[in-house]
Order: sequence, then structure tokens, then C-alpha cells
Amino acid sequence: MKVIADLCIVPIGIGVSVSKEVAICERILTAAGLKTHLHAYGTNIEGDWDHVFAAVKKCHEALHAAGVPRISTSMRFGTRVDREQTMEDKVRSVEEKTGAVKKQESARILPGVAD
Repeated sequence: MKVIADLCIVPIGIGVSVSKEVAICERILTAAGLKTHLHAYGTNIEGDWDHVFAAVKKCHEALHAAGVPRISTSMRFGTRVDREQTMEDKVRSVEEKTGAVKKQESARILPGVAD
């Protein structure tokens, strides 16, 4: 089963900066062959359910092996079986709708500008 997930792994007890630990996890996700998109507060992941969750487990194992004593992880994930959908599909759908709304608002506020 395919899943799209939002992963936020927070290493605890290592100081303020966590970019080194985030990089460790990003390498693991990439090596697992998963499609990823790093963002300011986590990583979106797309792939097979078992592969995604196995990679998250590997992230925990690798961070503990690197000396991180505690890890707090938050995940949101979704599946659908009615049709194929990618992360890009989901973003594009919203962008198309917001673009249309912005154009309509511009036309209402400044007639002739949005044409």
C-alpha cells in the first residue's frame, strides 16, 4: 500500500542544532528509495507503507547509534485506494485553486489587472 507521510524527528539531549541528525535521516530515506521533500519542520515522504515505516525505524536506530539519548517523533500519514496520487498532485491541486482565487480577488479589487 502506498502512503504519503509527514515526518518530524526531534533528537533530544544533544544541544540546540539538529541539522547533523536531520542529515543522517535524510540519507537513510534517500537510500531507501523513497521520494522525499525536506521542509522547515520535517520531511514529506512518499512510498510503500512498509518501506516508509522501516526507514523511520532505521532513522531512530541510526540516531541512537550516533549518541542521541532520546528521540521524539511525530508523523501524519494518509493512504488512498481510489486512485494514484503523489505529493506533487496534492500541492498542485491547492495551488491551482489558490491561483484562481487570487485572480478572482484581483479582478474584483482592481478590474482589468488580473486579465
